[in-house]
Amino acid sequence: MCLKCRGTKKLCGKSRCPILANFYSKLKGERESDANFNTNFLDGYSPPSVFIGRYSYPKVNVGPLVPPEKGDTSILSTPEKWFGSADMDDIIKYRSKLARGKKRLKKGVEITEQLDREINRTRYLTLSKKSAETEVKFNKKLSETIWFDNKSQPHGPSAEINRFRIGSMSTHPVLEKIFYDDDLKSEPAIMKLYEKGVRISRIQDLFMVGGTGLKNNRKFVPTRWSITAVDDTVGKNLRERVKNYRPINNYEIYRAEYLDNQWIVILTPSIWKFESIEAFYPETTWNPSRNNIAIFGDHEYIQGRSDYASIGGCYYAARLAVAEHLEKRRRQAGAIVLREAHPGYILPVGVWNVRESVRNGLMTKPVSFDTRAQVLSFLSEKLDLSMEEWISVSELLTEKESQKRIDDFI
Repeated sequence: MCLKCRGTKKLCGKSRCPILANFYSKLKGERESDANFNTNFLDGYSPPSVFIGRYSYPKVNVGPLVPPEKGDTSILSTPEKWFGSADMDDIIKYRSKLARGKKRLKKGVEITEQLDREINRTRYLTLSKKSAETEVKFNKKLSETIWFDNKSQPHGPSAEINRFRIGSMSTHPVLEKIFYDDDLKSEPAIMKLYEKGVRISRIQDLFMVGGTGLKNNRKFVPTRWSITAVDDTVGKNLRERVKNYRPINNYEIYRAEYLDNQWIVILTPSIWKFESIEAFYPETTWNPSRNNIAIFGDHEYIQGRSDYASIGGCYYAARLAVAEHLEKRRRQAGAIVLREAHPGYILPVGVWNVRESVRNGLMTKPVSFDTRAQVLSFLSEKLDLSMEEWISVSELLTEKESQKRIDDFI
């Protein structure tokens, strides 16, 4: 139940997720000795980064993320740079430095000409080419709290904004062009940014402040929704391109390890299909059980999905990474992503972990096999969880090998 909920659906009936509450209590002592938040004023350089809440939607809170540091702070909000170089302590350190300013939208999420000055400045902050000089006056002293979420990265203390200013700022030309092009729909705008090499994390920030889309359709989008919307949009578009390519010739297996997670990506010589399965060991994030492994998955075939994946944003983050890899190769394949979250994975750090782990795994040299039986034999040696457990929840691992493709007869 916890793996399906991940702190968002209140399936246990409690008003606050007990897993997240436990994380906060454990970290409180560590955070009290951390940097300088005993103030109601911050003069620092935003990475740049923003955060939009989802509670009381559509009258949500909008604001910048600002550290009490100057200079290049981009590492604090660039998860694309973290894989393999930042451990769990580093990520907590990065994100706990970012104080969140909050300004409530009084009339809802629509972008209008009557937005508060601080909210407009938050929108423009997302256009900065590099870390931007900012000043934030809060309505009270900041606390020593760090906030966790299944989809977005953690962040530090928060308070309402009385005043927010941005110093001299050079804008990112590609982001700025899309921001002011209100005749371009949101989906092609997102893809244009992606194809220009803009990082996914930057696209997500622009999308959440209503920086893409037709003029009358632009809205603020809560951070957790924005992350999955961009992953889904990019992944879906790449998937449609991949469907036009020739399937790969053999089974390929890729591996990655990060934050005590093991990732296995299996590419199959077939038309597009995709499955993502996650297994959380006892007393890891989203599995408070002391004895049982929690395992859950979702899949799609060539036509895609019509409903939202039950494992949430992790599904779309993994699908983006796989489709991206195949598009670069100009090849088509089926794909199965297996994740084992081991005991060291004790904090929810966001779905970027899925996207970047699968991306990096697919950059390694694969092991190739001719048959599904060889694949299953290899996996039984590499995975800690038995193949019987994986197969019990999988749709694609159990497909009959006797099903033939048309080119088998040529």
